[in-house]
Amino acid sequence: MYPTIIDFGPFGIHSYGLMLATAFITSVFVMQHELKRRGFVPDIAATIVVAAAIGGMVGAKIYAALLDGQITLTELFSTSGLVWYGGFIGGCLSVLIVVVRSPNPTLATIDIIGPTLLLGYGIGRIGCLLAGDGDYGPPSDLPWAMAFPNGTVPTDVPVHPTPIYETLISFTFFGILWSQRRKLEVNPGVMFGASLILLGVERFFVEFWRITPRVLGWMTGAQLFSIVSFIVGIIFIFWARSRPPVTVAAETVEPTTETSESPKQSPSPRKRRRRR
Repeated sequence: MYPTIIDFGPFGIHSYGLMLATAFITSVFVMQHELKRRGFVPDIAATIVVAAAIGGMVGAKIYAALLDGQITLTELFSTSGLVWYGGFIGGCLSVLIVVVRSPNPTLATIDIIGPTLLLGYGIGRIGCLLAGDGDYGPPSDLPWAMAFPNGTVPTDVPVHPTPIYETLISFTFFGILWSQRRKLEVNPGVMFGASLILLGVERFFVEFWRITPRVLGWMTGAQLFSIVSFIVGIIFIFWARSRPPVTVAAETVEPTTETSESPKQSPSPRKRRRRR
């Protein structure tokens, strides 16, 4: 594998960092496209991603440091020891602050964010594969088993390439959710809840093929977190569906600065979406 793509001495381009940046940039474009389609303010997409990056990094480092029993400023800003679920919590909290303070409806906006979690996660796992950072499974003699002799956590023995499994599953779940977004937008919050469920399902089952310490019986910490994600997603869906559905315009609504024109004066009036 290739942990470092280009080495400039004290500096370099690392494969994991490159794929992480790719995940953030891709998420911005996807969110901007959907925000424009729904007639929302699209510029917030970049702010959301920056908030997710900062909050995710801080949350992951704090979680990792708490597991190690110590936390320092040096450890907080280092590039090692990132823990995904700590980053997920930190990223969600920081993004929620941005979304609530934005002019866009909160539930509809987090519905757009939800599927990009799966997309970004899948892209990020490509970085784990390239870096060979130890997120692989036990030894295997399957045709697609891989060795990581040059990885950051090297192994000469062919193992389950679990980052590939996670990438394929995450991309599949993203495609399913994204194809249903027009149907689900009448119930704001449902798509975000479904994203939490699918994130939990993906990580829970892939953990069976990863070398991860068990913390409760046969379950890993990530599996416990996945169960929580699954339950929260179900509760979120039931709560969202208990609310009255919104009226969705039949055609794409583009943002406009012409606010003085009434619907009766418009040559082609459109239904307005009730926002939350």
